[in-house]
Amino acid sequence: MPLMMSEEGFENDESDYQTLPRARVNQRQRGLGWFLFGGWKVLCGSCCDCLAHICRRKKELKARTVWLGCPEKCEEKFPKNTIKNQKYNIVTFVPGVLYQQFKFFLNLYFLVVACSQFVPSLKIGYLYTYWAPLAFVLAVTVVREAVDEVRRFQRDKEMNSQLYSKLTVRGKIQVKSSDIQVGDLIIVEKNQRIPADMIFLRTSEKNGACFIRTDQLDGETDWKLKVAVGCTQRLPAVGDLFSISAYVYAQRPQLDIHSFEGNFTREDADPQIHESLSIENTLWASTVVASGTVIGVVIYTGKETRSVLNTSYAKNKVGLLDLELNRLTKALFLAQVVLSVVMVALQGFVGPWFRNLFRFVVLFSYIIPISLRVNLDMGKSAYGWMIMKDENIPGTVVRTSTIPEELGRLVYLLTDKTGTLTQNEMIFKRLHLGTVSYGTDTMDEIQSHIVQSYAQVTSQSSNGSTSGSTPSRKSQSSGPKVRKSVSSRIHEAVKAIALCHNVTPVYESHTSVNGETETAEADQDFSDDNRTYQASSPDEVALVRWTESVGLTLVNRDLTSLQLKTPSGQILSFYILQIFPFTSESKRMGIIVREESTGDITFYMKGADVAMASIVQYNDWLEEECGNMAREGLRTLVVAKKSLSEEQYQDFENRYNQAKLSIHDRTLKVAAVVESLEREMELLCLTGVEDQLQADVRPTLELLRNAGIKIWMLTGDKLETATCIAKSSHLVSRNQDIHVFRPVSNRGEAHLELNAFRRKHDCALVISGDSLEVCLRYYEHEFVELACQCPAVVCCRCSPTQKAQIVRLLQQHTANRTCAIGDGGNDVSMIQAADCGIGIEGKEGKQASLAADFSITQFKHIGRLLMVHGRNSYKRSAALGQFVMHRGMIISTMQAVFSSIFFFASVPLYQGFLMVGYATIYTMFPVFSLVLDQDVKPEMALLYPELYKDLTKGRSLSFKTFLIWVLISVYQGGILMYGALVLFESEFVHVVAISFTALILTELLMVALTIRTWHWLMVVAEFFSFGCYLASLAFLNEYFGIGRVSFGAFLDLSFITTWPFLWKVSAITLVSCLPLYIIKYLKRKFSPPSYSKLSS
Repeated sequence: MPLMMSEEGFENDESDYQTLPRARVNQRQRGLGWFLFGGWKVLCGSCCDCLAHICRRKKELKARTVWLGCPEKCEEKFPKNTIKNQKYNIVTFVPGVLYQQFKFFLNLYFLVVACSQFVPSLKIGYLYTYWAPLAFVLAVTVVREAVDEVRRFQRDKEMNSQLYSKLTVRGKIQVKSSDIQVGDLIIVEKNQRIPADMIFLRTSEKNGACFIRTDQLDGETDWKLKVAVGCTQRLPAVGDLFSISAYVYAQRPQLDIHSFEGNFTREDADPQIHESLSIENTLWASTVVASGTVIGVVIYTGKETRSVLNTSYAKNKVGLLDLELNRLTKALFLAQVVLSVVMVALQGFVGPWFRNLFRFVVLFSYIIPISLRVNLDMGKSAYGWMIMKDENIPGTVVRTSTIPEELGRLVYLLTDKTGTLTQNEMIFKRLHLGTVSYGTDTMDEIQSHIVQSYAQVTSQSSNGSTSGSTPSRKSQSSGPKVRKSVSSRIHEAVKAIALCHNVTPVYESHTSVNGETETAEADQDFSDDNRTYQASSPDEVALVRWTESVGLTLVNRDLTSLQLKTPSGQILSFYILQIFPFTSESKRMGIIVREESTGDITFYMKGADVAMASIVQYNDWLEEECGNMAREGLRTLVVAKKSLSEEQYQDFENRYNQAKLSIHDRTLKVAAVVESLEREMELLCLTGVEDQLQADVRPTLELLRNAGIKIWMLTGDKLETATCIAKSSHLVSRNQDIHVFRPVSNRGEAHLELNAFRRKHDCALVISGDSLEVCLRYYEHEFVELACQCPAVVCCRCSPTQKAQIVRLLQQHTANRTCAIGDGGNDVSMIQAADCGIGIEGKEGKQASLAADFSITQFKHIGRLLMVHGRNSYKRSAALGQFVMHRGMIISTMQAVFSSIFFFASVPLYQGFLMVGYATIYTMFPVFSLVLDQDVKPEMALLYPELYKDLTKGRSLSFKTFLIWVLISVYQGGILMYGALVLFESEFVHVVAISFTALILTELLMVALTIRTWHWLMVVAEFFSFGCYLASLAFLNEYFGIGRVSFGAFLDLSFITTWPFLWKVSAITLVSCLPLYIIKYLKRKFSPPSYSKLSS
């Protein structure tokens, strides 16, 4: 392990060195024990990985030059444009499924034992007693996998065979999505999915831009504006794309969906035309066109598209309970071998002792019952069925039936924000002007002020005054000496909000495809019910909707101008001179507009309070009010303006254009020019917008926190928004501090910031994706250790791959079970990486819910899913697993006692049919009815979530509980066998019948002892099994002899009905069970479990 610090010479923390000795210890422990207990699996796995790696060596991803419409000009072969979500193909299906099954020690062991029965000298019973259960387990698994695989295949086929129009020299032709190549020109209609990563060349929209929906890529439901390449958009007709000679240079495929660098070059123009391409010229695969028709040239296909690079492949999930049972079976196997060696040793290693040893191993093979897998798998299916049938959580679907117990063992819950915790519906709640604040109930006052001020304007202009649209123009020009009236200040604020944004009104066309005629615009087109607003941020839409509700409506917008409609129906036109878009660095957006009627130039700006505080003129209320709104969970924006004279603007424009052309440090120079304007701006107002939470999010998060589950919120959203939601959803409780991790870019900064964070106690952490990346690169162990101590963690600006990486980190460093919950395509990687993935069917489509193990319809259902179903599944499976093991151990103890009395002969005590009957018809129903058992009523489990904490400690199934069951089994097996032999010396022939009857009775009584809450089906199962046994005593009496021969004496019915038989069997059963009943009673009385106190 390298030393933790670089040359910067910071002091090393001691924790940096704590990991060194541990690594050395781990290396030392690899001996024979390691190989036997799982080492072989590691070696096999690494060999398989190695072969797979050789078979599919990753081709290096390269930058490329793509000629428009000429796929044949590409020198390289690029991957096929197919979507493939299948785990196996026809060749690998059977070997793959078998490997997944026999990877477990349990199944491998049965296979070896079953195969040993083909060797005549080792044959103990009938072949079917070994092969039938094994074949049944395998058949069920193979069928289940096959059904899943066929479904995946059909979904992929549907996606790959979607038809698209491809432009060729001869015109349009239809091609399947899977046949699209790099260099093809593809036409995508409105509401069609984009099939591959493309550069946007042309659109049917007049303004040369279109909207796309990216919810399946980054989880954001708002539309993104994309701009066509200028050179190709200006061509007169679509066919001209083939008459020019042009190519696109694209960087090599990479993970980042938010950036792209490339160039467009047209060769046949006299001075060659070069245009630089950025993210706004791209159309990524899996996004959907929301307006107009687009034409693009394909640059990346198949595996190289951004969406596929960001998807991780589903792994086969194995529950913690299965791993624990696997460990216990290894312990049992060891016990079985030791027992066999002891038997052979007591024989004195005479004759072919090696063969005898193996015969003993097979004889005692019932210690590890194959019915364990059957019972547990059927149990899991039963839990899945119960979850889907629960009326309190309608619409819940269990997609992975193998891990319902995981729901009861979770320690970390990683949740997405948008659409999972929130509805992603913004509502305008508050307008604050410094001296006066307006809430939802006083919006009508604002409306009357607006109507009034515009009425004044109209009357003034009709009187011949050229005051323009601003009623307080005179007072404004004379500086801040005159205190403005409230009415004029409201008017200024509303106008600023209506102008400063990136929103476009969209009208559903009724007349023609290309948009309406200019003359109809005023009446038909601007009707309110026909208009929808589109923007890359739902906050902005909420603000513009609000200005519409108070009377100032945005009716039209293109790249150079926008029009507002006043309450009286008059249209105000503004020219857009410059626009400065919102970035996560600047945290603000600005726009410079010129009013058509007056020629006034105004610079409007809105942004986060942290960014705007230094820009606006001095005031004493902004900081305090922002704090107040944030505490209410509102997202705040500060709005400001500055009037510019013509000279000021011209000077600015010259400097700005110069900065935009510079080659070095372009962004820095542009930012510096814009900042020269951002001084002493006039503060207009503060707005508060609420992102509505999903139903019952607060009580659900409260419930989960009380259950001891740590909640991490991973979102692609901005830091401010994420912090707001964390507060309003009570993810961070009211009295907790929030530590915002400062942006860090190198090792030194990360070290200092981590030290600062270490000094804080009990505070929630908020960190951005970039800083997280840096911390994990240099201080992974330290960072995770600190973050895990936090009551809540919020990671913002996370890419899909980062979300999955955080899940894996928690799994590696804490060894606790993680659960991920999300609703968009960007959450799929995280859901697949977690031990238990839950998808919500949301507005963002079904991608997450299809990839998840459990799919729910609302976030609040997760409480019941974990507290009730998780608890029951885990408790029931633990009881069921241990009971089935007990059933095997008790009969093996009897076999051992029998063999040791009969001179250590490796002869089976019970015939094959009795053994099969014992594991199935005689005891299966009562034992399986344990899946209906519950220790706490669902209402109690939800009322006292603290009960869940006990489950995560895994006390229901541990080596301690397992040893208790071993002791019970040894005690009961010994009593049953010795009792039968002592009490029945005279009728030795009947030992089998007596001991077997007592054994069955003991098992049925033990089930009754284990059950905590009776269900009518349990009673039915008990009596049904007992009836079956009595019937078989009567009709199958030839099986109740000893060994292969029955010593000539079949069991006669007259003996079974005699009193001695009945009282002796009852006595043996009583001695084997009564002490356990007494112990259980005393334990309930003197040290009851936590839940029994509640239920009483």
